[in-house]
Amino acid sequence: MKKGILGRKLGMTQVFTKSGKLIPVTVIEVEPNVVTQIKTIENDGYEAVQLGFDTKREKLATKASIGHTNKANTTPKRFFREIRGVEISNYSLGQEISCDIFEAGEVVDVTGTTKGHGFQGVIKRHGQSRGPMGHGSHYHRRPGSMGTMRPMRVFKGKKLPGHMGVLTVTIQNLEIVSVDKENNVILVKGNVPGPKKSLVIIKTSVKNPGKVNPAEELNSYVEEVTPVETEVSTEEVAEAATESAE
Repeated sequence: MKKGILGRKLGMTQVFTKSGKLIPVTVIEVEPNVVTQIKTIENDGYEAVQLGFDTKREKLATKASIGHTNKANTTPKRFFREIRGVEISNYSLGQEISCDIFEAGEVVDVTGTTKGHGFQGVIKRHGQSRGPMGHGSHYHRRPGSMGTMRPMRVFKGKKLPGHMGVLTVTIQNLEIVSVDKENNVILVKGNVPGPKKSLVIIKTSVKNPGKVNPAEELNSYVEEVTPVETEVSTEEVAEAATESAE
């Protein structure tokens, strides 16, 4: 069955496997999510589980939000998102969901909101080519032709300057490289949409549900150093003290 969890994108880094392979990964912080509402066909017309993520101060929350989270016996949350297609009998109100619902090698879809770029022209927004920069050309970075002679209007969908970014984008079939429950972190192979500290949703893959690739063991780079005990004689100590005095 489908499952999902909310997290916060921290940035990108790289890890190495035991075989020496380098893997670029996105680090996603996944604090325990709380089930704040269970939607049923009888009450809501569809089945879904609503998850709350990122605790915030009660002073910053509205009374409606506080009352909603009080039903789940939890603190006010900053984000609420629904996961459809889940088996609602496996969830209970107020239940905590941690990052260990996923495992290393599992194929997932990650949804995020892309970076905002403000109002941009057609070259940056749509990748169009500019005009000649010299020889008296007065056409450099303008949009170009607006349409045909007939019907003498601009068709819908014409690529023009405008607001760029802040779109909900899902990247499919990404692989989970590692799940660190101790630090509440999931490492996802490749990049995911959105700037740092932005909200992302990790869900079961739509095209490959339940697919788990063989997980490769990662290098930890943590070595245990055993202290070396050395016996120093009294004569050596006296000798070192004399040399330091001189």
